[in-house]
Amino acid sequence: MEEIELIAVGAILLVVATAILAGRIGVAAPLLLSVLGVGIGYLPFIPLIEVEPEIILLLVLPPLLYAAAVNLPLVDFQRNFRPIVGLSVVLVIISAVVIGMLVNLLVPVIPLPVAIALGAVVSPTDAVAATSIGKKLGMPRRLVAILEGESLVNDATSLVLLKAALAAVASSFTFWSAVGSFSYAVAAAIVIGLVVGFVTVWIRSKLANPVYDTVISFTVPFVSFIPAEHAGASGVLAVVVTGLYAGHHSATRFSAHARLNERLNWRTVQFIVENGVFLLMGLQLHGLVEEVVHSHWDLSYVVWLGLLVVVVLIALRALFAVPLLLYMRGAARRYVGRSWALSRGADRARQGGSRSAARLERLEALQRRSEADLEHEQEQGLGWREGVALSWAGMRGVVTLAAAQSIPHDVPDRAQVVLIAFIVAITTLLLHGLTLPAIIRRLWTADAADSGVRGLAALSADIVKAGNEALDEEIKLEQADPTRPELDPALIARVRAGGKNALASLALSPTHSASHTPGEESPAHAFVRLSTVVLQAQRDALLEERAIGRYDSEILRQVGIALDVYEARLEPPSDH
Repeated sequence: MEEIELIAVGAILLVVATAILAGRIGVAAPLLLSVLGVGIGYLPFIPLIEVEPEIILLLVLPPLLYAAAVNLPLVDFQRNFRPIVGLSVVLVIISAVVIGMLVNLLVPVIPLPVAIALGAVVSPTDAVAATSIGKKLGMPRRLVAILEGESLVNDATSLVLLKAALAAVASSFTFWSAVGSFSYAVAAAIVIGLVVGFVTVWIRSKLANPVYDTVISFTVPFVSFIPAEHAGASGVLAVVVTGLYAGHHSATRFSAHARLNERLNWRTVQFIVENGVFLLMGLQLHGLVEEVVHSHWDLSYVVWLGLLVVVVLIALRALFAVPLLLYMRGAARRYVGRSWALSRGADRARQGGSRSAARLERLEALQRRSEADLEHEQEQGLGWREGVALSWAGMRGVVTLAAAQSIPHDVPDRAQVVLIAFIVAITTLLLHGLTLPAIIRRLWTADAADSGVRGLAALSADIVKAGNEALDEEIKLEQADPTRPELDPALIARVRAGGKNALASLALSPTHSASHTPGEESPAHAFVRLSTVVLQAQRDALLEERAIGRYDSEILRQVGIALDVYEARLEPPSDH
């Protein structure tokens, strides 16, 4: 037991140290961890490592997918629903079938269901590395949203296909029964995911204690996954739906502290689990290679087969991008038609008088949303540059490795299938991860980042304006009430400044700091700089008082928390 604890602690420290090193040398952390795992696994005193598939399926995938889903904006998912479904459902099915038929043709000893299971394992992409690179280098936000949405939904598609293929290994396979099972797994998972999301969000919205909220938050993905699996549905899709629901409603149902805690908690879980799987896979490579070597397979043939699968996957993704982009060219026309229909409906509602007031309000809101969607489509349409980036962002990663390890040990040629999946994941991480930065720099200039700066400035101005208007309205109401004392003008000025300075920390964000020329300091920069000086002096005074012991420890703790909350307001937001 002590050995297991030491290994777990050492693995976590290794993951953190490797992630820090990867950030400094510009290499994807999963790639370094896989290489380190391989090296450690081949040390003579390290035993062959084997993990039960049920552990990966139950303990790794649910929290990993929930952590990604809860941080994905639902509006991005809705606007990019068509390309996301095309890439994450249609392309995954095509890739799984093509890879399965190819592998079965080249290696007839592998049954077709097992070959399709391999195709299902290697088909889903992992957007973590691609989007982290893209955000740093100015990839358009819409492309990042498509990649994130694709990596969520294609995991569910892949695992449903994998489950159907493994079921076919043990029994007879019929096309229509597979279609029926797939449809039921998807529909039931959506229903269960929505129900669990609604119930857990309602429960968490009633909790004021952040500790209780955090504990329930950690159980949510399992509460969604386990009933779905018992019902024969897709547990991973149910988790994704629950995560999207919780993330969307957190802005209105949870407190600010709860939202901050959830973001940090699930970022931490995602970091540990995701990187830990790559390290674990590297550690398991030694055992997989040994199993293949002692089988009737030639190791070099397995390697070449894995590289061939990589080439086919890249070709399929590039070919699929062409009709997808052609189809998306009509998106603006569809938005125009929808806006026209909503406008006609609003005109009829206006003629209906007061009885249609609620319907008119709803139609006008939908019309504004449709106009915003149209503007988004016109400004961020998908062209050839987006097609190139989408084609070359097909990295395989943690879900491919986790899904491969979830294959039962009694499946024929399991070691070969898992080893091929590992080769595909490592090769795509190397190939795409090392070349994607250069491609993004060639495709997009600094204009993409500048548009983000302009958008931030416009939204900030709108938010500050809304706050000032609400404050003016409140002042008028209080001035009209003779029983209320007159408000101090200095107090009103401080409130206005506070509303503006709430967004001041964005000035220090690397994403938006390019809006000012070198040597020029914006008012927001100056505010954060001077406030930081004051805050540091306050913190030094607090530490001195703590050392003296003049005040009660509970008072010191409360003051420390207040300073931490204020410091968090001054720090620029980050994805990490």
